[in-house]
Amino acid sequence: MSRHLTVAAAQMGPVQREHTREQVVARLIAMLRRAHSMGAELVVFPELALTTFFPRWFVDDISEADHWYERSMPNAATQPLFDEARRLGVGFCLGYAHLEEGADGDLHRWNVQTLVERDGSVVATYKKTHIPGHEHHEPDRPFQHAERYYFEPSPEGFGVWRAFGGIIGMMICNDRRWPETYREMGLQGVELILCGYNTPVHYVPDPSQDILQGFHNALVMQAGAYQNGTWVVGVAKGGVEEGVDSLGQSIIVAPSGQIVAQALTTDDEVIVARCDLDWCARYKDTVFDFERYRRPEVYGRITGQRGAVLPR
Repeated sequence: MSRHLTVAAAQMGPVQREHTREQVVARLIAMLRRAHSMGAELVVFPELALTTFFPRWFVDDISEADHWYERSMPNAATQPLFDEARRLGVGFCLGYAHLEEGADGDLHRWNVQTLVERDGSVVATYKKTHIPGHEHHEPDRPFQHAERYYFEPSPEGFGVWRAFGGIIGMMICNDRRWPETYREMGLQGVELILCGYNTPVHYVPDPSQDILQGFHNALVMQAGAYQNGTWVVGVAKGGVEEGVDSLGQSIIVAPSGQIVAQALTTDDEVIVARCDLDWCARYKDTVFDFERYRRPEVYGRITGQRGAVLPR
């Protein structure tokens, strides 16, 4: 018997600055119900699903941004989503900003995804590892991408968890561009990777990449899926949000690297795929049999070196 899991990518249209948590959660619940009606057992929401993408603005006093972060999950605003998911027997993965008080009393700001099982229990919370953008105000930009000001990079790396009858990992937005992300999880036997993203179409440092945003988005997830024998679900918050046009093109990718479902709009849209988790073994046990073919003794630069070192 194959292990099948029906997964939904619940793409969101824009969340504007004036939208309340309650308004956003109502949208999430509507998509959760739609996904359930389509047979979904797991619904994946985007990165920073509960708010607009606030790193596009810079504030001198970061505490002025505290209202964009969640201090607990669930909380009063998101409890209805948890309640409805439990009632329907559907799990979900939710991206949001988290403000955490450390043991030392310091505040830590994370970009996270929380995975919730069908019974409403929290499986795990993943913190974004590869933080893009810049740390300081750059007023000449048409909009900021100050993620490195608003979020710390995760010190924990890439875990995987047994849930939904399989082995599941998470990544967030820029993580998907780095091959190490997939390989770290691949070396733990991952069968399904869940990824939320907010990707502006206009890339300020190099506008020549703008026309390639959709191509690059699919390229990295298809390659990561194939090279590690895993399903990958990439879910956007797209459309024109606070004047910034962001990519949609949410996709569900098979272990073969083939796209099996793709969003057609930049609005709230649900796409579904019935994922055969045993399909992963066709690649894990053949061309990407890590035990047989990997050569970690010659990969030292990957973990021992940060920047490029050019030959003499």
